[in-house]
Amino acid sequence: MMEQTRKGEGLEERIELSLLYDFYGALLKENQQRMFEASVLEDYNFTEIAEEEGISRQGAYDAIKRAAKQLRVYEEKLGLVAKFERQKELVKALHNELQGLGVPEEEERWKRVFKILEDILEE
Repeated sequence: MMEQTRKGEGLEERIELSLLYDFYGALLKENQQRMFEASVLEDYNFTEIAEEEGISRQGAYDAIKRAAKQLRVYEEKLGLVAKFERQKELVKALHNELQGLGVPEEEERWKRVFKILEDILEE
């Protein structure tokens, strides 16, 4: 049976860790990737992960916490997630500003510009 919410791990933290994993997960060791995905992305509890990996529950817990810490260290050093979030904010602001200008004579061209911006914001 899966634990719905682990102590000290709220929804915001899980979202943060998922985003960090999207950017830096490939830098983790293979076993860390497997256990981290099972815990954070698939919501398995530490006991289930430990059984699957053939290690103790404490071992699974420690490995997942180390992986989370390592992802945060990568972000501290590289800042890719922060840069991505900032770029997303800027694109959204640009989209809003362009919408406020109204549509000039080249209406089809502006529609393509808005479509591109909307596609970027959806990713």
